[in-house]
Amino acid sequence: MSHRTAASANTSKIARFRISLSCSIATLIFLSTFIPGTGHTYTSRSSMHDKISLERVSAPGGGYGYRFQYYVPASIYVFWRFKTDFDNDVLLTNEELIEHRIVESFDNGVITENRYATAPGLKFLWKTKVDSDKFRLEFKLLNNEDCRHDFHYGIIELSPAGEYTKVKGCWQKTRFNMTMRFQFP
Repeated sequence: MSHRTAASANTSKIARFRISLSCSIATLIFLSTFIPGTGHTYTSRSSMHDKISLERVSAPGGGYGYRFQYYVPASIYVFWRFKTDFDNDVLLTNEELIEHRIVESFDNGVITENRYATAPGLKFLWKTKVDSDKFRLEFKLLNNEDCRHDFHYGIIELSPAGEYTKVKGCWQKTRFNMTMRFQFP
């Protein structure tokens, strides 16, 4: 019976973790894809003493990007397993993401296709390179012209921080073509 209670508690923790994570993913997807930013750095401290930062940075060729850092209440191994599980349905709990599928897997990475609610009719093809030894992901948009970008790429790195995982990274892209039509609710 105690095994069922422990399993139930773990299931509850995983569910809370997934909800928290999907909110973080939604924010990062929205910011990285559609918001040009203000150039300010946002830093806050929560009751868990987490430091969260998001800073707008310049990118080559007239683009822009963001450098970010935040902490996740999970061990690095648990969070890494989540970040590299490209065939999960958790991403689809994000209302901005309406379709996600694996196009191709290879030794050290994957190509995925995503469709976003805020970019109707566009399919974003992402190549993600996985470096498990360094807990590092490198991602790059493969169909830039179809998505009205000159480039879009970035890096996510994980490191242990006690019972937490420190997530830091950056992404850069050009401004999207302003003649692109978006549908907002």
